[in-house]
Amino acid sequence: MANPDKIQRVKKIAWDLRADVVRMIGVGKPGHLGGSCSLAEIVAALYFEKMHFDPKALDDPNRDRFLVSKGHSVLIQYAALLELGVIPREEMGKLKTIGGILQGHPDLMTPGIEAVTGSLGQGLSIANGMALTLRLKKSPARVYVAMGDGELAEGQLWEAAMASARYKLDSLTAIVDRNRIQATGPTKDIFDIPNLEDKWRAFGWNVLSVDGHDVGAILDVLDEAAAFKGGPTVIVAETIKGKGVSFAENTAAFHNGAMSQEQYDKALVEIEESGRMAQ
Repeated sequence: MANPDKIQRVKKIAWDLRADVVRMIGVGKPGHLGGSCSLAEIVAALYFEKMHFDPKALDDPNRDRFLVSKGHSVLIQYAALLELGVIPREEMGKLKTIGGILQGHPDLMTPGIEAVTGSLGQGLSIANGMALTLRLKKSPARVYVAMGDGELAEGQLWEAAMASARYKLDSLTAIVDRNRIQATGPTKDIFDIPNLEDKWRAFGWNVLSVDGHDVGAILDVLDEAAAFKGGPTVIVAETIKGKGVSFAENTAAFHNGAMSQEQYDKALVEIEESGRMAQ
């Protein structure tokens, strides 16, 4: 079981990350609030507790790698890198601007970003290549890749899933952000994938499930994934789109929506209050 002090620390960080996402998006500019906020606890657990990642040694060959395959949600990764001091705070206001280093999808010009993603379905293929290379180099590093449940409609992803199992990539952990809402509506109405856990098992994966907002459970399931040998692990994380921002929760409107000044202020107040309660 995860240490209670570690759980509280990661909980607080997750809310800090959400606040950073809101500030990055700002007022009147579309931004991917929903799918970034649904990943907050998972990203906080990875960067601030589980991953071997030194913000002062970004080129460490044995660092763990984290990819956001659903690249539009990279804001939550930017937030973690901001909190770690990898990205300068002054870049927050330059999101998606010429001359800024924080683009709408991951780009290698941004410190701490491992791959260009956002053409949906490709992140798992990239993660496979990284895991195979690390195996050849006998590196202890692990590779983590976060995917959207809407993204699972992409065929390349399932080709990659077969390859992960074929090459027994036990240094690879995939995380499905199962918030059940994609750009234009509920995933079940657009491209339903029933029996998701069984589908991954049929592709040869070790399958784990978790409440994607329960920090203690997340820390435990990440340990379980790292301990599994002989094949890749996927964690199906049940999450809430837009978690922590009342007007954005469980709605496609804030998959990529613009906030009014009133909504922006309300989001920061709600996140601050929830962050205090998490302490």
